[in-house]
Formats: sequence, C-alpha cells, structure tokens
Amino acid sequence: MAPLTQVSELLQSTLKPHLFNDYCPNGLQVQGKEEIKLLVTGVTACQALIDKAIALKADAILVHHGFFWKNESPCVVGMKQKRLKALLLNDISLFAYHLPLDAHHELGNNVQLAKKLGLGMTGALFPDSPKQVGNVAVLDEPMLVQDFVALCEQVLLQKPIHITGNQPTIQKIGFCTGAAQGFIEQAVLMGCDAYLSGEISEPTVHVAREMGIHYFAAGHHATERYGVQAVGDFVAALLGIEHVFVDVENPV
Repeated sequence: MAPLTQVSELLQSTLKPHLFNDYCPNGLQVQGKEEIKLLVTGVTACQALIDKAIALKADAILVHHGFFWKNESPCVVGMKQKRLKALLLNDISLFAYHLPLDAHHELGNNVQLAKKLGLGMTGALFPDSPKQVGNVAVLDEPMLVQDFVALCEQVLLQKPIHITGNQPTIQKIGFCTGAAQGFIEQAVLMGCDAYLSGEISEPTVHVAREMGIHYFAAGHHATERYGVQAVGDFVAALLGIEHVFVDVENPV
C-alpha cells in the first residue's frame, strides 16, 4: 500500500504538469481513500472504466482523458453526475494527465507509441517549442507504404485510414498521438515523408494530397493506450502497489 499523497506527489514530480497550458486540470481530480493498494489505468474515465475499477476493488484510477474540460458545462448532471457519484460512493480517487502524459520523454504516449512501432525518435516535431508535443523518427531503411500500413494494423489492432502521398516509400515520419491531425503541415515543414496521428478531419485529406505527404489516422484511442500503462507500471514498481490496465474498446 502507498498513501494517496505519495502517489500524487510522484505523479506530479514525474509528469510536471506545471510546464503545460492545458485544456483541463492535471493531477488528482477526485479524491478517494487515503491508501492505495490497487491502481487501475485506462485511456478515458468513462463509465465502463469506472465500473470495471469498482469490480476490481480499485483504490484509484489513472487516465489520460479525465473530467472538467474547458468550455464544457460545469454542472454535475446526467452522465457527469453518474460518473462522479460512482467514484465518490466507492471512495475511488481519479488522477488525470493530458498533455503532460503525451509529452513525457520516457513514459509518454508519443515515445511509447514509437517503441511499439519500432520507430527510433530523432527529435521534436516542433524543435523551437520544447513544451509542444509531437516527434520525428527516421527509419534505418525506407519502408514501403503498404508495409507501414500493415505494421500499424498489426501493432494497434486496427487498420489506419491512409491518405496517399507522392512517394511509394517512407523514411522520415512525423507523429503525434490523439487529435493532432492539425500538425500535418508542421510535418511537411520538417521534411517528413509521412505523418501519423490518431484522428482525421476533412481538411487533413486535402493537405496530405496537395502537399504530397502520406497521412495515417491510426485511431485516437489506439495511439494513446500505451503512455498511461507505462506510468502505471512505473508507479507500481516504485511504490510497491498493484497495477491493472483496463482497455475499454473504442474504434475512434
């Protein structure tokens, strides 16, 4: 077991949320019991994840997508009331880290995705903005585009949407997990042959076609499964608590 305060302090010192101007509060969002034995991690603090954590008798949940986003209604009604009520009645703490979890240089979503795909990161997608997320990788040898599509499908368990670029092979790849399709033009500026993110928007198609860069929309959920697992394993190993990752299926 570890005190809630100790878990919170470790997460804060590791992920350093004070460095980011984010869309939500990062850190402890809902306070539960004072001791943590079992930590459940997941991508999003949805009802299905909370229900599974309750069934597992978890003491705390750590997610990438938590609650209290900017521009949403502050009223605790409907879906939000049910989620919060379930946490409070079961004395379960909720930790959430958004951009800090994307950006961490060892445990973050981007570096963990790169490891899963076998991409050696060579630098930042925004080299002049150290607080910005996104990275660039250069393959040792050029890869056929269809082979990269197959790799993504094999690793992420879903076939990416692929907008075709100019070249049959790719070697320099820009990437940023989640809803970062808007960074595609930065990938072009960085001289990338391809850019990979989680989602796709209507303008992304035209940018990719007109600028000749391959674009892969590999799934918001699928690309952001790995950072929270890495952080959960890190905390569990350091503090001697249990950790279980729960993957709530999401095709987007």
